[in-house]
Amino acid sequence: MTSTGSGGRARRVGAPRPGRMGGAAARARLRVGAPAPAPGAPNRSASPAAASPATAATAADPAGVLAPQAYRGAPGEPFPAGAPAAADAIGEHTQGSLFDVVKVAIAMLDTVGRVVLWSPAAEELLGWPSEVLVGRRIEELMVDEQRVAATREAFRAALRTGGWKGLTELYHRDGPKVPVEARISLLVDGDGTPFLLVALAEARTLQAVERDLAVRDALFEQSPLGIAVLDTELRYTAVNQTLAEMNGVAAEEHLGRTTGETLPERAADEVSVIQRQVLATGEPVIDVTLATRSVVRSGYRSISYSRLTDRGGKVLGISGTVMDVTERYRAVAKVEHARRRLALLNEFGSRIGDLLDAARIAQELAGAVVPRLADFAAVILLQAVAHGDDLPRHAHDRRTSLLQLGVAATQDGEDVEVMLRRGARISFAEESCYGRVLRSGVPELLSGAQELEDATYPGDPKVRAALALGTHSMLVVPLRARGIVIGLLVLSRAGRREAFDRDDLAFSVELADRAGSSLDNARLYVRERTAALTLQRTLLPQQVPQPTGVEVAYRYVPGSSGTEVGGDWFDVIPLPGDRTALVVGDVMGHGLRAAATMGRLRTAVRVLAALDLPPDVLLRHVHELADDLAQGPDEALLATCVYAVYDPATARLTVAKAGHIPPVLVRPPTPGPARSGGPLPGGEGEVLDLPSGAPLGVGGVPFEAVELLIPEGSVLALCTDGLVESRDKDLDVGLGRLQAVLEKPYVSIQHACEAVLDTMEQGREPDDVALLLARLGRGEEGSRTVGWTLPAEPTAVSRARRLVRGALQEWGVEELSDTAELLVSELVTNSVRYASAPIGVRLTLGDTLLVEISDPLPDPPRERHAEEADEGGRGLELVRRLALRWGARAEGMGKVVWFEQELPGKDPRRD
Repeated sequence: MTSTGSGGRARRVGAPRPGRMGGAAARARLRVGAPAPAPGAPNRSASPAAASPATAATAADPAGVLAPQAYRGAPGEPFPAGAPAAADAIGEHTQGSLFDVVKVAIAMLDTVGRVVLWSPAAEELLGWPSEVLVGRRIEELMVDEQRVAATREAFRAALRTGGWKGLTELYHRDGPKVPVEARISLLVDGDGTPFLLVALAEARTLQAVERDLAVRDALFEQSPLGIAVLDTELRYTAVNQTLAEMNGVAAEEHLGRTTGETLPERAADEVSVIQRQVLATGEPVIDVTLATRSVVRSGYRSISYSRLTDRGGKVLGISGTVMDVTERYRAVAKVEHARRRLALLNEFGSRIGDLLDAARIAQELAGAVVPRLADFAAVILLQAVAHGDDLPRHAHDRRTSLLQLGVAATQDGEDVEVMLRRGARISFAEESCYGRVLRSGVPELLSGAQELEDATYPGDPKVRAALALGTHSMLVVPLRARGIVIGLLVLSRAGRREAFDRDDLAFSVELADRAGSSLDNARLYVRERTAALTLQRTLLPQQVPQPTGVEVAYRYVPGSSGTEVGGDWFDVIPLPGDRTALVVGDVMGHGLRAAATMGRLRTAVRVLAALDLPPDVLLRHVHELADDLAQGPDEALLATCVYAVYDPATARLTVAKAGHIPPVLVRPPTPGPARSGGPLPGGEGEVLDLPSGAPLGVGGVPFEAVELLIPEGSVLALCTDGLVESRDKDLDVGLGRLQAVLEKPYVSIQHACEAVLDTMEQGREPDDVALLLARLGRGEEGSRTVGWTLPAEPTAVSRARRLVRGALQEWGVEELSDTAELLVSELVTNSVRYASAPIGVRLTLGDTLLVEISDPLPDPPRERHAEEADEGGRGLELVRRLALRWGARAEGMGKVVWFEQELPGKDPRRD
């Protein structure tokens, strides 16, 4: 039989002595329950302890004369002080102990290997009851003879050295082999009799426990995580070297101490709260990040704690792991920092994306960086940027005009007002920090009071105010556009806030570059808008006349959509016979091209109006010019227009429109003379129902004119759609609002204009607005008019001369009679010659003498040059030579030929 001894080597043991039972025979008898060969062997009913020395002693002293220490092996003295109390250690039932996992079987043998005691644990391990084995050799349980020999050698070694340990195999009662680890110890009783105490444990279970312990040791000592075990009083019972190095305290110095006695106070308080919570509730805490400060290294720790219990559920304490996550935390913090910076860039871009005002962009920039990047911010721009002028091409110097247009601060006060005053004019010394940045475009980072004082001239009140506010760090960053520095972004930090670093400087440069582009766009917008408005204003009427019988008020409001000026226009055109043309139009589209098209269209209307064409005829002629008036060869003209002609002598208004919104007419409550500049009484308004007509450039719909008889003092309102249109309401709502406003009384027609503009809705489209109000009267006070209707007969010529002479004598201007009679006779003669219907003659005396001859013949007269031998053809030439002005216009189905004569002693009236 071979057996592994204490040195781990196998030994060969000789054959059993003669007379001794062989192992096989003995095992056979044991299996069938054969009696023991020695007389008096113990049976199952006898106590297993009967064969022990203690039992024997007790039996030999039934009176109890012998003291407990009389037998060998009994303790001679009670437990020393400090040993566990009986209540804590004796009689207490433990569950889930390690003894439940590793069952240790105890057997007492004599020096030849006979079983003296056999414990219940041994019975459970090998299945053999004590009554069967007590008194027999244990070698009978061996597997083979080699094991028997090795066992005997182990006994001898134990008797020599006092102990032995090794591995062997024993038979279980049910047949299988059970590998066990054995520990043999030499015991001597009081009489000097030696015994062998054998402890047996299943080898596989022990190996598993040893493996688990080895794994535990490896994980505990070699883990990169700090590991700690604490008892129920939260005192360290074990820590690994990693945690000791993290805390900067030796591992042995942790033992018996609490976290509060090991870590700095602030970190210990947070950890102790978590430890108590886990111990009390049993709920684990996982991956809680705390900032810690230790003797060795400070940073961030991720801690996890869980409660420790034994197999019986008894709380033993808590265990924890600590991981140094400083690098991870800093990496996450860096990513979060970058994310916040990117969010700031995106937010700033969205806030200024649709802004075209340099002052608003500057304020948005200052507001975006405070308080997220700085405590104080100032945006200083060149005056050219704010006013839309061209950028300077020369280097900046002390004469460069700068404006502080954007400011923001985390606090208020007098010092803040001194340092950051919005709209203040700023000047820098050329050798100052600000001057250097303006000239070079290279940003600068200032730190400390001395550098701040050196940034500008000595005694600068702004610097004194900044230092009084606790400013300790400053960034001066150029705002650039097209390679030119257009301003400065000045950021400051104060108090306990960390100073600016190079990352802050790089981010500020990126932010300033974005702002610089937007500021330059705003500058270009202001310049282009100024140019567009200038062009538009030059194309609109520079002087609006106040014709006879008409009081005019007007307003023009540019749109609010950037440089996209509109093509709205209005005009007041004096016509012969004291008549007045009122025009409002709108070219579709926006921009400089629309404004230019508006100018051409307005010029065309004025030229055609000089021909004294009826409104519908004039619109037709303008439409025929659409291709020439268009913005370009690929873009058709599309415009709306309303054209009205008022004759104060007859109080008639003729109106035609081309796709335009209809006019509004307000009739006074009591018609009568209206003093120019006097109050408007209000009245009853209506939206004139006119044929719509197609917009100019569209065609397909004929233009029609409507003639109305107007009560004296009525107000006519012409406007463009920008006044009455809105995003969410119909056009009728806007026209009704305009009508309601004009029905109210006002101090003057100018006040009525202002009232109309005040009612414009905020939600309307950002379009141009042209408004024209005209109070229609009967002409100037003191003017006189007389007219006659004559038959188309030869006698009409002489009658016309007599009537004209008589009227001029009655008015006291006989000096005009000769010329007037001559010209009237020529014109009436032409009408009698070619017309077959009645002929009208009308005289009007005002600033001039106006004579009008009308007939139903539509063809206008044509002037021709008569030869010397011709008898006729000189009538219109006489009119042209002798009259102040003359002309012809269509009226109804016929025409009117008119001329004017200058009154004696008065200057002629000219347009």
